[in-house]
Amino acid sequence: MCLILFAVDTHPDFAIIVAANRDEFYRRRTHALGRWPEAPIIGGRDGEAGGTWLGLHAERTSRIAMVTNVRNGSPAGPGPRSRGELPVEFLTGDASPEAFAQTLPRHADDYAPVNLLVADDGELWWATNFPEPQAQRVAPGVHGLSNGALDSNWPKVTDGRDALAAVVGADRPDGTVEPYLELLANDTRPAIDRLPDTGVPAQREQDLSPVFVRMRGYGTRASTVLRVGRNGHGDITERRFTYRGRQRGTTTVRF
Repeated sequence: MCLILFAVDTHPDFAIIVAANRDEFYRRRTHALGRWPEAPIIGGRDGEAGGTWLGLHAERTSRIAMVTNVRNGSPAGPGPRSRGELPVEFLTGDASPEAFAQTLPRHADDYAPVNLLVADDGELWWATNFPEPQAQRVAPGVHGLSNGALDSNWPKVTDGRDALAAVVGADRPDGTVEPYLELLANDTRPAIDRLPDTGVPAQREQDLSPVFVRMRGYGTRASTVLRVGRNGHGDITERRFTYRGRQRGTTTVRF
């Protein structure tokens, strides 16, 4: 997943709201959002390594985990372990968000560059293993995470936070998720002088800069909206895409 926008403890009815895009090679096998038969997880699933980029516990619905990769200018070789294992390990375990987040810096070399978000009972932590391993608690508010640091000044993060705040402010418990999916479908390219320098060629930096990515062989594969109510109930919606942003289907799971 390459963009996670999230609002923590900012809405009277929802404890957390997440709007996220997963960018991936179109050829990589992926299973749609659903309840996993062998584990208490609701989420999409990577068809090759078996992990997930975003999921929640099927019963303890405040328990949530998400990952993005970190862009460092050169193709990252695979680590000894898949990054998608991190959410699965957290969701099926009992560690607190703090304890689990603190394990990533201690095992930084086990994974290719990664960002991790883990939450439970209103407590949310971010951890990364690149460029400097670290873990920190995330304060209530509206935040964004792409392929850099938490709340970086990348346009898709800063503009995305503003867009999410506006949608969250107008949302109601019986409201549709379409406004969230609409903001996640924004394929506008920011001005060149606003783009970060992540070490990739300028053209590729531009191609990767929109909220919704469309490239040859690579792009946004899924847009996901998660809303967890303060009563533990809510919904998660995934809209899937094929080559160059063609819609493939939409799935909603309510809990």
